[in-house]
Amino acid sequence: MIPYRRKTLSNGLTVVVNRDRASKLAAVNMLYRVGARNENPARTGFAHLFEHLMFRGTRDVPNFDLPVQMASGDNNAFTNNDYTDFYITLPKDNLETALWLESDRMEGLDITPEKLETEKRVVIEEFRQRYLNQPYGDQTMLLRALAYKVHPYRWATIGLTTDHIAGATLAEVEAFYRTYYRPSNAILSISADMDEERMFDLAEKWFAPLADRSAVTEPIPQEPRQCEARREEVEREVPATTVTVAYHMGARTDPDFYTADLVSDLLAGGDSGRLYTHLVKERRLLASVNAYVSGDVDPGLFVFTGQLLPGTTPAQAEAAFREEILALQRGEVSDYELEKVKNKFEANTLFGELNVMNKAMNLGFYDMLGDLSLINREVDLYRTVSRQRISDFCLRTLCEENSSTLLYKALES
Repeated sequence: MIPYRRKTLSNGLTVVVNRDRASKLAAVNMLYRVGARNENPARTGFAHLFEHLMFRGTRDVPNFDLPVQMASGDNNAFTNNDYTDFYITLPKDNLETALWLESDRMEGLDITPEKLETEKRVVIEEFRQRYLNQPYGDQTMLLRALAYKVHPYRWATIGLTTDHIAGATLAEVEAFYRTYYRPSNAILSISADMDEERMFDLAEKWFAPLADRSAVTEPIPQEPRQCEARREEVEREVPATTVTVAYHMGARTDPDFYTADLVSDLLAGGDSGRLYTHLVKERRLLASVNAYVSGDVDPGLFVFTGQLLPGTTPAQAEAAFREEILALQRGEVSDYELEKVKNKFEANTLFGELNVMNKAMNLGFYDMLGDLSLINREVDLYRTVSRQRISDFCLRTLCEENSSTLLYKALES
């Protein structure tokens, strides 16, 4: 259980605070409601580019990392398709340093042509190294494009192409900053051994003077229901062929999410998961296998993926996946299996709550979802998942007409 209090400042900034009496550190998390799904399809990769630019200094603080280090702190950030997150941990007595820095770059980012060109080169190189110049690098990009035809989840956080970043102008980047990096589009969450009112006062001190900026954003197009199986085959210079099958599922706050997440754990919860036990150890069809949910805010994907052993055909791998799905559709889940994956989730949740940064980060995330109280209710929601709900979910979701299959074939020697 994470106790918290929430407040909205006059400029629209949401502030959530948690008093953690067990930690000597303070964690400050700043979440902006902007990810790859908010981008123009002709200018993708901007959210990730901005994650980089936010560390390039402001008019008052040219080197963001230096004050953090002088305060004995550590900081980092990440971007995904739904939001961008910046976080700092430091001794609680130095909490104001983090608030000063975050408030400063929310309004005063110094985006010069030179800084923009430098970060564009960095992001383009990252794109090439992670997605274009390594084995299986473009696999997830191909899967997204196959599964999504309308929703911006059809491109990865890095973007659709390096050309979109290379062609980004200073005016476009400044417009993106003004649109999304503003108080009413952000959530500040703090966890520290400090009185809650004191944390609110400090948030007021550093953020209330910032004026909000009006912004007009386009609605995010929603993916229509898939009614026909899709399939794509590509050949690449990779060590082994992989088969990946994705199924559309509900959004992160959909009641089905908890069922889907438990199903993924039943299938791929480590070496005792069904897929590894049946398809790797017993039948020796695959060298590795996994099943996971994307966990996106909007309706996401339930994914099976496996790397084939020599002698295994893609048809055999796909048939093996279908057999595992069929068993779940028939309700073939033991009480022991179900209790094990529920206990695992509860243990992971409780362990995560020991970390001051996890608390601050999760408070921001659940507030972004629109249901902050969910942070303390999810264990109970997982507990309510029954064998019948698993069967119903698999019948509705893991069906042929809802599938997108990517066959990523190794070149024949």
